[in-house]
Order: sequence, then structure tokens, then C-alpha cells
Amino acid sequence: MAEKKVSLPAKLINGGVAGLVGVTCVFPIDLAKTRLQNQQGAQVYKGLLDCLAKTVRSEGYFGCYRGAAVNLTLVTPEKAIKLAANDIFRQKLSKDGKLPLWGEMLAGCGAGTCQVVVTTPMEMLKIQLQDAGRLAAQRPAPAPAPAPAQAGAPGPSLVEAPPARPSFRTSATSITLNLLKTRGLAGLYRGAGATLLRDVPFSMIYFPLFANLNSLGPRGVGAGCQGDGNERAPFLQSFVSGCIAGSVAAVAVTPLDVIKTRLQTLQKGEGEDSYRGILDCIRRIISREGPSAFLKGATCRALVIAPLFGIAQGIYFLGVGETLLGSLGVQSLL
Repeated sequence: MAEKKVSLPAKLINGGVAGLVGVTCVFPIDLAKTRLQNQQGAQVYKGLLDCLAKTVRSEGYFGCYRGAAVNLTLVTPEKAIKLAANDIFRQKLSKDGKLPLWGEMLAGCGAGTCQVVVTTPMEMLKIQLQDAGRLAAQRPAPAPAPAPAQAGAPGPSLVEAPPARPSFRTSATSITLNLLKTRGLAGLYRGAGATLLRDVPFSMIYFPLFANLNSLGPRGVGAGCQGDGNERAPFLQSFVSGCIAGSVAAVAVTPLDVIKTRLQTLQKGEGEDSYRGILDCIRRIISREGPSAFLKGATCRALVIAPLFGIAQGIYFLGVGETLLGSLGVQSLL
């Protein structure tokens, strides 16, 4: 990621911390992205702000964080695998300390392939929890039971009970157990092919783009370099490079993310299509919704991914992993 030499354990800590902080900050936008991408016929939400407003109104503030526990639990191993794999591939492909563009893309490809092991079940569970509110909003509201008439007052009462918030009893644990019982381990890896098609191009775009953007401009010795003479970009440059590279890669693979989200959604609303695979999903989306449907949630993805990778670069610049290992007296051999 950054040019300074960082041990593998420190990279894993940095990646885990960055993932936890980033998910906490941008998860509501990610929830809106999932709900917008899954809309096929009835338009429950008109856009990002409308989705967030209706979610808060019907489910409360914490309704915007449905499925966040799954992400927070699995984001650390996901980032660990991605960063470690990218690091290993870059070392293997480097010659005399130099890595050509094709090597950077190949290393990103390898990193994206390896992370699918954790990403697929994580997003499979997260999507079901995130989309539960949209499905509940599509169902017709039950007629309110008539309030008991006041004593001595003829006829029914005109006072109506306030509408109750929809009940969400689905949990990641119940979804996992049900999938394992009915479909086995393969149930948790539904949409793995689509996830691979999204994550591999994303990594192939992001890692080389960030490395080249971050190499521009002045260099300097930053925090956490331990005075070893390793020079790197200033904090702002790394932060902006991460944001730009992340948003460009995110928008570029949005059509693949739409396909993945549709395939991994188990419960469909009334009149919504189910899909037999990637090609069937593409065909049905084009015929029923048009090509523009493949860009649903593009703005949300950019607003999610850009801060995530900007935060990641901030964590690396501050040297959180190195500081933690140093305070524990741990010296990595890697």
C-alpha cells in the first residue's frame, strides 16, 4: 500500500483496524446501496437520502446498521487475507525491487481471488439482513385492530393506535444455521462466482492506481518510519490517492456488484425476479429494467469505498500496527 517497509503482522493490524473504523463510519450508506440495487418493480426508495430517511423513520437509527455485526466480525480476516496476499504476490513478482504495471495488476488479481473465501459468506449474510427492511416495507400494512369503545360512548372509537414498527427477527446465526441445514456449506457461498468477478477487477484497478497516484508529488519521512530513511508520500496525498483509487474502482465494477447482490438475495419481493445464474441475471435485468439498472447504487458505492480506503491509508500513515506491536514488545521477523 504505502511505500514504507511495514511488517506483515503490522499490516494485518492496520488492515483490521481500518476495516473496523471504516465499516462503522459508512455502513448506513452500504445498507442504502443494497436496498437500492435490489429494487426491481416497486420503487420503495427514490434515492440514497430517501432510503436513509425512511429506514430511520420505520426501523429507528440502529436500523441503518442491520448486518453491521457480520461485517465487523469478518472484516478483519477479510482485510488480513487481502493485504497479506497482495504483499506476497508483489514480492514474488518483483524483480530487483521493481514491479511493472502488469505485475501490480496480477498481484491485485491474486489478492482479490484469495479474499473471496471470507467475502462471499460475509456479504451473503449481510445482504439478507440489510434487505429485510425493504421487503417489510413492500408488504401491505395490516389493518389496525379497532380500539375498544369508551364506556358509555356509542359506536367505535375514532382514535387509532400509532403504527407499529416492522418486526425483524432474522439474525445472522439463524440464516447461517438454516443455510447449512438446507443447502450445506455451498449455501453460504451462493454467488461466489459473481463475487470473484467483482473483487478481482476491483483489486486489479485499485492497487496499481493507488500505487501510481501515491508515487506522485513530494516524498518525506513520515510517522512510524523509525528514522530508517524510507521515504513516502505525505498523509494528505496518500489519503486522497486512496479515496480516488477506491471510488474509481468501485464505480467501475458497480454492474458486477449489482449482479452479485441480486444473486445473493434469498428472499424476493412481490413480482421480483429470481435468477438461475450470472448470465440469466444479466439477461433478465436488461430485458426488464434496461442497462441503466446495472448502475444502481453507483453513487453509494463510491461514497462507501472512497472513505474506507482513505481511512485505511490514514491508519497506515499513523502506524497503528507498528505502535501496538512496539508497545507489546513484539518484534516481527516478517
